[in-house]
Amino acid sequence: MTPLTAPGLPEDAVRARARDGAAAVFPPLDSYGTTVFGACPASAGDEVDALRLAPPVFMPGRLARLIDLGREPLYSDVRLDTDLGGFTAPVPVYLSALGSTRVAGTSLALSRQAGRLGIPMVIGENVAPMNGFRAGGDDHRKGLLERIQAYCDELPDGVGGVCVQQSTEDADSEVWNHVYSDPAVTGLLTSGRLGFELKVGQGAKPGLGGLTMIDEAVASDLAGQYAVERLGPGSSSLLRCASPGTFTEEIFRRQIQLMRNNYPRARCWVKLFPGRDVGHAAAVAWDAGAHAVAVDGAEGGTGWAPTGFLGHVGLPLAEALRRVDPAGRTLLASGRVWDGMRAVKLLALGARAVGLGRAALIAADEDPEHGLERLLDAMVLELRMAVSALGHYTARETGPEDLWEPRS
Repeated sequence: MTPLTAPGLPEDAVRARARDGAAAVFPPLDSYGTTVFGACPASAGDEVDALRLAPPVFMPGRLARLIDLGREPLYSDVRLDTDLGGFTAPVPVYLSALGSTRVAGTSLALSRQAGRLGIPMVIGENVAPMNGFRAGGDDHRKGLLERIQAYCDELPDGVGGVCVQQSTEDADSEVWNHVYSDPAVTGLLTSGRLGFELKVGQGAKPGLGGLTMIDEAVASDLAGQYAVERLGPGSSSLLRCASPGTFTEEIFRRQIQLMRNNYPRARCWVKLFPGRDVGHAAAVAWDAGAHAVAVDGAEGGTGWAPTGFLGHVGLPLAEALRRVDPAGRTLLASGRVWDGMRAVKLLALGARAVGLGRAALIAADEDPEHGLERLLDAMVLELRMAVSALGHYTARETGPEDLWEPRS
């Protein structure tokens, strides 16, 4: 496999967690008792990184938990199980959508691990049109049902779920129709663990549709379905451009209502890019019947995108979340999530759960069999410690009062 890199993430730290699990949360164990540690200078990051968790001195929630337990509570007493978008998960984490390119070559390994962990999994919108519905046919590009089956083979009863994305342009492939009627997903459907996600956009390229580099042979297969453009004279690679879809408030509302009507047994999710009206769009989605709204910050997205978009287009994740008022409904957040501390900050900003994208790919690249599981072990330890330090004993109790923002 070609070595995987993920700009914007502390790759060495993610790989260490994929190898060592919760042990990687601490300094090197052989330094215990021989080294003193202090705060390191803040590294370059985003607004979420700049936020600090601010525990209170007085913690009535801890007293209530003491009375309930009959002893002093510990961080291990924090409950992380949560309901998100119609699914149940043991921790407030889900596996973000992974697409159809070679970088997602560990998709079956991630599907199996996500299934064992019982966390929900999202399958990207390009997978069926680009890789095939049943099987992908090569070592890197795995078909949609292959990923679902790998997940279901490991999934315990009562937790998790699979959410299949579809963009406006992919509707021509009738992905949702095929999934909803296929016997392979009957178990998910009857147990309420199948969902469909309408993808409006992603953080890496707000306002644009899917962009994929393809060769001449693939281009001929997709002729008439997608726009294809050659990049540079003599280039053997072509850019496949998908339409981002045209949305007005009424069109958006109607599409969600059609999802609910056409697939009444499936959960309905919506994925929004970090646009300036993201709060209004989220409210429209929930009012139209969406079970969950996922927001990608400008820091999010594993997909191919113009480099100028990565640095200059879209709201930062923290600002996007501040513009959304969940009011008890399910808000999901993704963007540079790899550790429990960032996850707790996003929960305090209103998210019900956080998505793992690039970090999951790195973890599986480091260890295809257990990397994601070990990464989550480390996250869970940090989640429990941080939530407990704030005087809470469920992840849902966190809120904006738990955050301190440096003055500019």
